[in-house]
Amino acid sequence: MPAPAARFVGVLAAVSAVVAFVRASPRAARMDSLVLGDESIMRTKANGRSTDGPCQASLLWGCDASTADRICTRNRHYAEHSGYFRTTTFMDEVDREKETTYYDSVSGKPLFVAPRGRSFDEFAAESKSHGWPSFRDEEVVWENVRVLDGGEAVSLGGTHLGHNLPDGRGNRYCINLVCVAGTKRA
Repeated sequence: MPAPAARFVGVLAAVSAVVAFVRASPRAARMDSLVLGDESIMRTKANGRSTDGPCQASLLWGCDASTADRICTRNRHYAEHSGYFRTTTFMDEVDREKETTYYDSVSGKPLFVAPRGRSFDEFAAESKSHGWPSFRDEEVVWENVRVLDGGEAVSLGGTHLGHNLPDGRGNRYCINLVCVAGTKRA
């Protein structure tokens, strides 16, 4: 084998080993449980948004519609401030005994159902610890949610939701409350 080809094979083997190590790391995203999406989901539409329209005017838990529109439909990188959900009525009004369905603030489609596979107290403690409502793989409605390259979590309708920030327990989706404070629509 010529020297350049041998070097290429060596580099390829090294890169493959690093990828295998990262995927085996407890902090790496569990790729087998993600439903990946294409960047085209978030393309800017004619109205200047990544969605076909604005956020719902009346959001749950006292979430601010203008903040929601800015974060959910005109943004790819920023978030509501850490702990924003504590300034709303979210923790006072969300059902602590049953699962709650969280709807897209634009389309009204279901995005997350929580708590699932854990108690409400565990869901609340994790959310408070990280500063945003934090969902796990079993709580994602994959029919309507995708994860893009780089970990951005989005709805199929183009709503920026937040990011997948894996930890030692697996994938953890830190989600902007304003983006999941919608009400169900047909």
